Amino acid sequence: MYFDTHAHYDSGAFNADRYEILGSMPESNVGLIVDPGCDLESSRAAIALADRFEFVYAAVGWHPEDMDKLTDEAYAELEQLAGHPKCVAIGEIGLDYYWDDTHKSEQKELFTKQIELALMLNKPVIVHDREAHGDCLEIVRDHPTLRGVFHCYSGSAEMAAELLKRGWYLGFDGPITYKNARKAIEVLEMCPLERMVIETDSPYLTPVPNRGKRNDSRQLEFVVQKIAEVKGMSAGEIEELTYNNGKRLFGIGE
Repeated sequence: MYFDTHAHYDSGAFNADRYEILGSMPESNVGLIVDPGCDLESSRAAIALADRFEFVYAAVGWHPEDMDKLTDEAYAELEQLAGHPKCVAIGEIGLDYYWDDTHKSEQKELFTKQIELALMLNKPVIVHDREAHGDCLEIVRDHPTLRGVFHCYSGSAEMAAELLKRGWYLGFDGPITYKNARKAIEVLEMCPLERMVIETDSPYLTPVPNRGKRNDSRQLEFVVQKIAEVKGMSAGEIEELTYNNGKRLFGIGE
C-alpha cells in the first residue's frame, strides 16, 4: 500500500468531497496519510481528520507563509495540539524566501522555535524549504539531534548528501514526473532507498499525466512508477519500501 507522507486534506480544495475521498483511500491502495498543518486553523483540522480516520495522522506547525496570522495565544494552542496522540510530527515548518524575502530573521526565529518544540517532544519535523536552502541547512546543522524530512526536496545533490549523512529523509512527489525535473532526478538517483518517502502535497503538485488537475493520494502510483524507473526496480518494491520508510520516520506502529 502507499503512504502519502504529506497531503493537505484540510485544504478548501476538498470542501465539497473531503470525507468521500478520504473514505475511499483504503480501497485505492492508500494505507496511511499524514496531513500537516500550516497554522492554527489547519493544524486543528488535521487533528480532527486524524481523529475521524484511523489511517490518517496529523502534524501541527506554522508555515512561514502564514506568519501574519501568528499570535502568542494561537501558538500556545498549537503547542497543546502537538501533544495529541495522533500528532506524529511538527510541520510543516521552515523558510520560504520565494514569497517573502523581507522577513528572513522572523522566519528563522519561528523555524527555530518550532524545532525546539519538536526536540522537546521527541518528534520529527516536516521542513518546507523554498529558495532558502543555505539558511535551512545552517539551522539544521545547529540542531544535530533533529530528525525529519525535507518535504518536496528542491535543493542540490550536495545539500542532499549532507542531509542524508545526518539521517534525514527526502520527500519526492509530482515534480519528479515533470519534463524539467533534471535536478530532482539527480537527487533521486543518489538518495538511498531507505531515506526516501513519497508524498503528494495534495491538492497541489499533481504528477504527469494529470498535471493541472487537483491532486490526491491516489496519484501516488505515478510518483512510484517514476522512482521505480529511475532506480531500476519494480513499482511494488518502491511501494513497499517507501511505506515502511514513512512508518519509521513518523514512528507509526512502534
